[in-house]
Amino acid sequence: MRTISFLLLLIITGIFNAAGQEPLNQEPLKKESIPKLNIAFNGLFQARYAFSNDKNVDLNGLHHTDGKAIYNDFDLKRVRLQASSKISDRTEVFILLNLADFKSDPENKVLENAFITYRLNPYINFRMGQFRPAFGLEDMYPVDVIKSMDYSNQYTAFGNNGWQSFQMGASIFGAVKGIIPVHYEFTVVNGNNRNQVMDSDNGKHFSSRIEFGLEKCLDMKLGLNGGLARVAGNGVYAAGIDLTAKIPLIKKWALEIETEGKQGNNHTLFHGIDTASRLGNISQYQIRGVYFLPNLRYAINYHRLNSIEFSCRYEYFDKDFKHGHNPRETYTPMISAEFLKTYNARIQLGVTIDRYKHQLPATAQYNNELFIVQVQSRL
Repeated sequence: MRTISFLLLLIITGIFNAAGQEPLNQEPLKKESIPKLNIAFNGLFQARYAFSNDKNVDLNGLHHTDGKAIYNDFDLKRVRLQASSKISDRTEVFILLNLADFKSDPENKVLENAFITYRLNPYINFRMGQFRPAFGLEDMYPVDVIKSMDYSNQYTAFGNNGWQSFQMGASIFGAVKGIIPVHYEFTVVNGNNRNQVMDSDNGKHFSSRIEFGLEKCLDMKLGLNGGLARVAGNGVYAAGIDLTAKIPLIKKWALEIETEGKQGNNHTLFHGIDTASRLGNISQYQIRGVYFLPNLRYAINYHRLNSIEFSCRYEYFDKDFKHGHNPRETYTPMISAEFLKTYNARIQLGVTIDRYKHQLPATAQYNNELFIVQVQSRL
């Protein structure tokens, strides 16, 4: 019995010792070979107080003949939360939510960006998901670093027509260095805006942007944009051109200039009109817009105050210049104080001054001045 017990003890001891050793002919796992999931979070808080100079014009620009306009309001403009993850040395995933959209009907809202990128090399990269197509200057930067109170009227209009703002699709983009650096992006999207169950038809929006670096010392860039699409069986187009430059002045002062112009079919307006009321075919319904935005920046760098900026954007916009021809001219003077660098904290004071060729009572085509005080912080 003692011999058997001794043999059993040796066997059990051997089993435990073997369990604590690495298997034969198998290399131990290296920590470096185990993929790590790195997720970064950041966000944007943007709140404002706005009031209309005309108590008969509400904050959306609609004129009221009964004197019941809501002409002043505190508002959460944007409460964004972004998550990004670099799942490999070439692949990244981005998700962007605007939680402020929950204050109203969140259908087709809230989710803004949701896309994946694969970077093959500096020349060829791929993106798929929901994102902002590169179809203009305002698509090149986020709204929290804009040099005015908000995006232009033409940005909203071309977004409603499927060329800008958040769309579902795919793109190829990259850059080529040389005497004249070139950045490009070719995009195909559904063109029926964000968070839709599916495309509204079988047509797609094909667009492109090519940006040339013209002058390095002035940081001057020229952008060319163009696109073709088929919407509800009709062929439509859009085209645009933009230019930016940064001009150093005296010490701590710099002048930044951007200008952009676009034109294209307003198929959203065309399809929104009753068939019997349409004047001509879709080619007769076109939008046109141009803006000029100078921004004077003083790098004060005093304690937490990083800079003070003065800007005044002028915009000419006509949503149907071949028919009604009631253009809208908008002036947006603004002063902005930047704290903590890169707009991590910012206070903006400005006024949006709208002037129409013809004022139409009880519509949004009515002259007004909208005063805005806005604060923002990056999270």
